This record gives sequence, structure tokens and C-alpha cells, in this order.
Amino acid sequence: MPHITIDEARCKGCGLCTIACPKTLVSLSETPNSLGFTVAVFAGPEKCTGCALCAEMCPDVAISVFKE
Repeated sequence: MPHITIDEARCKGCGLCTIACPKTLVSLSETPNSLGFTVAVFAGPEKCTGCALCAEMCPDVAISVFKE
């Protein structure tokens, strides 16, 4: 089943991944991380196709895509 992981230490909360996901499975958290950024979170792994558009859009290389 395809899924993604988001490295919270690298994510600055720009939101580009939220726009790129065709299934709207990535959103920004409501609570900031330790650096004060509202980081991206992944919801709905059962709907993920592993297209990797979110990872391609991420300027901080904070998203990894797995197609297991």
C-alpha cells in the first residue's frame, strides 16, 4: 500500500504539498512544531496512490514516498 512520511524537522509549513496532492490527503497541522511551524500531516493512507506529486513539490525534501 503506498504511503508517505513527512520529516517534521525539515518541513517549514509552506503548504505546497497540500496543493499538489490530487486526493487532498496532505494538510497543515493546527498546532505548531517545536520550531513554530505548522507542518504538513498525512491523512488517509488508504486513498494514497503513491503519485509522489507532494514530494516533487516540497522545496525542503521533507516528504518520502513509499510504494510497498
